Amino acid sequence: MVVRTIQQILITLLLGFVARDALASEEPLKVVLVSEVRSIQPGKPFYVGLHLKHGVGYHTYWKFPGIVGVPTGIVWSLPPGFVAGEIEWPEPESVLMFKIKAQGFERDVLLPIRVTPPADLKLGQNIRLSGKSSWMSCAKTCHPGFTDVSLQLPVKDAEPEADSRWQSVFAQERDRFPRQVASWKFSAEERGQTVVLTASPTDGAARKFQLETNSESVSFFTEDGWIDTDKPQITRSNADGGLTMELTRSDVYLGKAPPTVLRGVLKNSKGWLLKEEVKSFAISPELKR
Repeated sequence: MVVRTIQQILITLLLGFVARDALASEEPLKVVLVSEVRSIQPGKPFYVGLHLKHGVGYHTYWKFPGIVGVPTGIVWSLPPGFVAGEIEWPEPESVLMFKIKAQGFERDVLLPIRVTPPADLKLGQNIRLSGKSSWMSCAKTCHPGFTDVSLQLPVKDAEPEADSRWQSVFAQERDRFPRQVASWKFSAEERGQTVVLTASPTDGAARKFQLETNSESVSFFTEDGWIDTDKPQITRSNADGGLTMELTRSDVYLGKAPPTVLRGVLKNSKGWLLKEEVKSFAISPELKR
């Protein structure tokens, strides 16, 4: 009996060491360049994307990361005449760099980018798109890095065929883009270091806010750093079914002048509309002072 107990302890310790070593060897991030289409046409825009697959416990950062972190980016090496747009960002998530709150992604995420080829592109050739992606992936420690990415696409005269491997992933990410909806209106007022944000329903399509159910989770994500991402966000429900949030101004703001609007994304885990799946709003109410 004593021998069996010792064996069980040794096995448990061994499994713990294996799990620890496996976690330590996990790559913080894998980045690949993917395309929504299998071929391209001269002059017709199409979408590619950076697909980020995070290691266990790791996250990357949104276009504005917060008080820590660096957003994912890419420096392109494109053929002559090709033009790539900016990364189009889906709604962010709240992430923790050790104990510091920031804005990013723990889930695997696809970052779409619109590419426009030249109108005089010759048919029949294979086009190589390449670039160097920069990123920072963090857990309890941070790992900045660069990844060379590339893909090849044939030039055809036919309507481009969707790539079945990635079409649904692009669609899912677009569903996560912050929206602008007429069923809610927003206002913002500064009171010293506090910014008071109010959301009010404007019609019957709005799903009323019910904080007392403890099932709501509402977060504001700053796009310019005017709000401190590491400070608590205090939320209360209003009689009209709307909500009021108290946000804390950041001590450090890198803009040339104080902003005139509160620019960011307001996200509700339960959604904002009764009959439509909308969890995130892109908002920019005037900042009253």
